[in-house]
Amino acid sequence: MDGIWVVLGLALLPALGNFGGGLAAEASRTTGRRLNYALHGAAGLVIAVVAVEIMPRVLENLSAWLIAFTFALGGIVYVGIEKLVEGLQKRQGQQGESGQTGVWMIYIAVSIDLFSDGLLIGAGSAVSPSVALILAAGQVLADVPEGFATIANMKDKGIPRSKRILLSASFAIPVLTAAVFAYFVLRNQPETFQLAALTFTAGLLTVAAIEDMVSEAHESGDDTHISPLAFIGGFVLFVLVSAGLEGVLGQS
Repeated sequence: MDGIWVVLGLALLPALGNFGGGLAAEASRTTGRRLNYALHGAAGLVIAVVAVEIMPRVLENLSAWLIAFTFALGGIVYVGIEKLVEGLQKRQGQQGESGQTGVWMIYIAVSIDLFSDGLLIGAGSAVSPSVALILAAGQVLADVPEGFATIANMKDKGIPRSKRILLSASFAIPVLTAAVFAYFVLRNQPETFQLAALTFTAGLLTVAAIEDMVSEAHESGDDTHISPLAFIGGFVLFVLVSAGLEGVLGQS
């Protein structure tokens, strides 16, 4: 049972990152430009998780067709879920629902992102605890600006502070649920199956970074020359964190 406690502990990190970003939004003045930079940085981090930590590992062990299939499947699943949420938003808008409905749509979208984080950590834990730790570190860094953007959005819609904090704290539920599910489903499976699941989550995360984070960044404020630098900074930050953690874990 020690393994499941490790998984739960690591899965809590993205939820804590999201919650911490939300608290930062509560304590400071949120501007479109700040959100733009933060979300570009988060997208850079997520792309780095896929490019630096996941893809090299699967390229060494899986056939090209399996990588292509599972990556595409992950991306398609994310797009399908996104279309479903958009359909719900349009339907509620046509019915003239209040801003409260918009908040629940935001909540669903963020929950889906955190659910995919949990799948990533659970799948990584099935492969190796050290892999899961590095993946969790990348996700916690990326989830801070996402939490910031979520609470800023809720403030904009006039949601009471107590409700905002409660909703932010409840984001731990999807990430923990997904991590436990992935861990128990994958832990006794062949390595090929585990790495295929990791590739599936890479597809989910890549579409999330490009379609959600970058799109939301552009909606939050106009890009400046700092926006791409924030993206590069996020990528570089994960590379350095990953290398540092691998060095520490290699010595232990």
